[in-house]
Parts: sequence; C-alpha cells; structure tokens
Amino acid sequence: MIIPSNRVRVLVSTQPVDFRKGHDGLTAIVSSVLRKDPFTGTVFVFRSRRADRLKLLYWDGTGLVMAYKRLEATTFIWPAIKNGVIALNHAQFEALFAGLDWRKVKALEIRPPVAAE
Repeated sequence: MIIPSNRVRVLVSTQPVDFRKGHDGLTAIVSSVLRKDPFTGTVFVFRSRRADRLKLLYWDGTGLVMAYKRLEATTFIWPAIKNGVIALNHAQFEALFAGLDWRKVKALEIRPPVAAE
C-alpha cells in the first residue's frame, strides 16, 4: 500500500466530503474546517456520504499525494458523524483501509524491559 511508515500521524475527518474535490479542495478542508496544517506529513482520511469510498491526503515533502479506495460489496466502518477529527494508530488505520472494524484494534501496552540479573 502507498502509505508512509507507522510513525506518521493519521487523522480521520468524521464529516463526509464531496468526492469531486481534489488535492486543493481537500487541502482547503484540512486548513479551514479541521484547523490543521496539511503540509506536516500527517495523513488525512476523508469518506464519501455512502461510506464506501475513502480519500487520503498526504504531504510527502515534495508534493501532495492523494489516494482513493472504493469498496465493492460493503462500506467502511466509520465513527459517528460529528464535527472534528479523530486520530488512529497505524494498526487501526490499516484495519480501516482494509474494510475491517478498526474499533476492535487496540494498541499493545508498551512496558520497558525488566533488567536481567
């Protein structure tokens, strides 16, 4: 898949967007509606009204990258529609992109190793 490493931040817009929008239109939504900087390397995820399509917008340092995915037989699991954004970790994003229920993906608790004697 064309997505940066798991260290990148992923923000999901909870409001559906007009899928006729391209790079500039989505960048305007990120700036004015979501109040985020679209040129930080964050991946912004948008959905269509029917929730069967996703658009990703990402600044790779040299230009804007936009990816589009359409599910054929089902819809994406999406958070409740409200104003704002939610952050997903890399595993949750992978599940969302695959059409799985990303809400069931939980991050492992990272514990520092115990010193060996």
